[in-house]
Amino acid sequence: MSAVKQGWIGLSLAALIMAAWVCLHVLGVFFLDLTHPPLSILLSILWIAGLTWLSVGMYIVAHDAMHGSLWPANRKGGEKIGALAVWLYAGFSFQRLLPRHHSHHRHPGSVDDPDFAPDTPSRALAWYGRFLTTYFGLRETVIMLVRVSLYMLLGAKVENIVLFFALPGILSSFQLFYFGTFLPHRHSHGADQAHFADRHNTRSNEFGYLLSLLTCFHFGYHHEHHVQPGMPWWRLPAARRK
Repeated sequence: MSAVKQGWIGLSLAALIMAAWVCLHVLGVFFLDLTHPPLSILLSILWIAGLTWLSVGMYIVAHDAMHGSLWPANRKGGEKIGALAVWLYAGFSFQRLLPRHHSHHRHPGSVDDPDFAPDTPSRALAWYGRFLTTYFGLRETVIMLVRVSLYMLLGAKVENIVLFFALPGILSSFQLFYFGTFLPHRHSHGADQAHFADRHNTRSNEFGYLLSLLTCFHFGYHHEHHVQPGMPWWRLPAARRK
């Protein structure tokens, strides 16, 4: 596939993901009426599920930008789009995430991998706690508090902010961690060393196309990603089939 064609497809998908996230986010935080159960309860559940999945997608857009696969013909332009995606998602700095992610690819599943938990390689919750403290610090906390304060000044209700901003952010962070980091790189409980196919120290799941898309935008096909990190998320199923 040519770089131009890959760029058009990648940018189109990124635009759809980001536009859908912004629409659901704004409507949920500022306009969704929670005073008419049970309809409002059902709608809230669907809204939260949609925002959680799209939040995973926002990070995946930025992730492709980190590898230059979002817009191969204009890497800097792709990085700007990725920076916007992760800032909207959780106040992250793309430039701070970038070296950490490349370190993960240089040293996967080792003590030098910022995404790995060498002391608890088989314990999801302990590893997730380390994952959170690695990526969500004081800077991100301050940015999110400022955003919440601004939302409230603009008339958003606290319950809407919690349900349609905070909760999808938390749920999506665990979804990204569990399907995109823990399952691919985990060690078997009680084992001193996991068994992996090669130096990438990762594995892929056996999910079908739809479940793979819904869980982590195909990043459960993690071995394929590490072997070909420049391949965009939407091409990973084809790589997995090979």
